[in-house]
Amino acid sequence: MSNVQFDLIVFGATSFVGEILCQYLTEEYGIDGDVKWAAAGRSQSKLEKLRSSLGSKAATLTLLTADASNEVSLKSLCEQSKVIISTVGPYALYGEPLVKMCVETGTDYCDLTGEVQWVKRMITRYQGKALETGARIVHCCGFDSIPSDMGVYFLQQQAQKQFGEPCTNVRMRVKALRGGASGGTIASVVNITKEASKSKALRKELANPYSICPIDHGFSVRQANVSKPEFDSESQQWAGPFIMAGINTRVVHRSNALSGKSYGENFRYDESMLMGRGNKGLFSAGGFVVGLGLFLVGAAIKPSRWVMENYMLPKPGEGPSPSAQAKGFYDLRFYGETESGQKIKTKVTGDRDPGYGSTSKILAQAGLSLAFDISKAEKKGGFWTTATAFDQRFIDRLEKSAGLTFTVE
Repeated sequence: MSNVQFDLIVFGATSFVGEILCQYLTEEYGIDGDVKWAAAGRSQSKLEKLRSSLGSKAATLTLLTADASNEVSLKSLCEQSKVIISTVGPYALYGEPLVKMCVETGTDYCDLTGEVQWVKRMITRYQGKALETGARIVHCCGFDSIPSDMGVYFLQQQAQKQFGEPCTNVRMRVKALRGGASGGTIASVVNITKEASKSKALRKELANPYSICPIDHGFSVRQANVSKPEFDSESQQWAGPFIMAGINTRVVHRSNALSGKSYGENFRYDESMLMGRGNKGLFSAGGFVVGLGLFLVGAAIKPSRWVMENYMLPKPGEGPSPSAQAKGFYDLRFYGETESGQKIKTKVTGDRDPGYGSTSKILAQAGLSLAFDISKAEKKGGFWTTATAFDQRFIDRLEKSAGLTFTVE
């Protein structure tokens, strides 16, 4: 690592999220101040266009070219930086070579993937080598799954302070959310649906709530899966499935496993979206279930998938407008109960739309926390979750610089 010149390199800087992230870093930290960073991607001309769009403050921004499939160019990137932030998805199609090179060079890495099957693959293939080289790999550093993972971490910290014991049953409910989807996110969802439609083994893996836990995790408690309209007693509202629950719940269970089962051997966790009270809430939840089901069926069948990709869905590089991003927000509620029956409620909120305006900021802060807060001596190499790689210092970062709040109700 003697060639390190940067604290961060943003790989995929010209992607939809990458551009927002680079704008955030420029506005928040400048170029050559306390945070030294560079923008990387496949196309020099697109990188130059990006630098120009960032204004005069970014005139000296270093641009580096590398291809997601070229290990030589990726290794060169890794050797120049403490941390690589990757926004190049779908990760199952394009992400592995960079993870491999980060692991081989001992370079820290974070991304915003929500592709649980790919995360499982990377852990299986590279965990041993990451332990040797000291590379800290932290997947899922966007809206999926930082608010959920750090939200449960925060709740458990508060429960320990108040009750001297963790919550063994936690439910997350999306109270409110406004945001749009980009072509990159849609492409990732379509790809995982396509993979699952062809593989019974993968469908079984995706149904396993402990799929990314270490092999010797020992968990056996049955987990709730909100897949149809359900009445939520805590909020007195109808709830429906939350599309991000499939990755968020797996990440939270991995955090429990990696932290020595600090949430408990019989820890239960589920997520859903609140849809309202009375018949209106029931109809909203039912309508969402039907709509989500039709989308997934359409994405799984080749002819309908082709029509959706070519005529109905946003293309990679497309997404919510800056105005829509600024108007977005989210409000997540966590309901926890300890084994002895003590109850606690906490809240996590974020400004900007969750998938892009907020994700760009929290992903950047994850990279910065790896670069500046958590030393290699403090946290060894391996595949970590945000709740096991980071601590209260990361929550402080999110509240100070990324528009999030963590509060006890």
